[in-house]
Amino acid sequence: MKPSNAPITGDTRLFAIVGDPIAQAKSPALFNQLFVDLGVNAVLVPLQIPSARLPVAIAGLKAFANLDGIVVTVPHKVAILEHLDLLGAHAQAVGAVNCMRRLADGRWEGEMYDGAGFVAGLHAQGLCSANWRVFLTGCGGAGKAVAHAMAGAGIAAIRLVDSQLHRQHELAEQLRAIHPRLHVSQGGVADAEHDLAINATPCGMAEGDPLPFAIDKLRPDAIVADLVMKPERTPLLAAAEARGHRIHLGRHLLENQAALVAAFFGAATSLQATPTHGEYP
Repeated sequence: MKPSNAPITGDTRLFAIVGDPIAQAKSPALFNQLFVDLGVNAVLVPLQIPSARLPVAIAGLKAFANLDGIVVTVPHKVAILEHLDLLGAHAQAVGAVNCMRRLADGRWEGEMYDGAGFVAGLHAQGLCSANWRVFLTGCGGAGKAVAHAMAGAGIAAIRLVDSQLHRQHELAEQLRAIHPRLHVSQGGVADAEHDLAINATPCGMAEGDPLPFAIDKLRPDAIVADLVMKPERTPLLAAAEARGHRIHLGRHLLENQAALVAAFFGAATSLQATPTHGEYP
């Protein structure tokens, strides 16, 4: 096993996570520990890239020959598409990515695992989503991924809300086309019909943010989930917990997609593992 204090050397493979803001990112700690556990000579670093600088920044990152992959977070999960050469199946369905890798021929491929991570996180907590009625606010990259994955997991209905109505409408049409048996509605509030209410917006990351949606009409047994990872207990989750709701933390999504993202990176990189661990991952 690579020791936790192993030095970065000239042959260390590089990975990055890009977003704005980036201080909330949990991926560096999670993936760097994963590299240690696997005996991999690699490091993942956080890079704050404002939206206006994304094209020049991504072009620059692609020029680093020893950079093998990038984790993509808010607000770049959709905008990054134009900087990719091809998309995996999940990314094609969702229209957004949360990771990208350099292929052997130099092209860059993007994929989306937010949805799979969220559903796996529910199952890891002993929650079965079949036949649930879901309220989702936020139809950006992560919200789209979660909606598609929840639909694939067998929920009965989903209500979509987004301040940018075109995103809400687009996601509704996508879900209706792919999952014709799913009841899809738009607008409205989280209320007694919902088994699960999800915040997939950045609201709650900054101090003083309002709640992304009201919870006073939810049933006592409804679950409230937030994709925001820092703070771990957002104002929404704190308010829901105070009302007696079961809450679902944002970190469950990340923790349950890490192995998927690591496998995606390892399938086409030149990561060097120690002999006792074989090829990464």
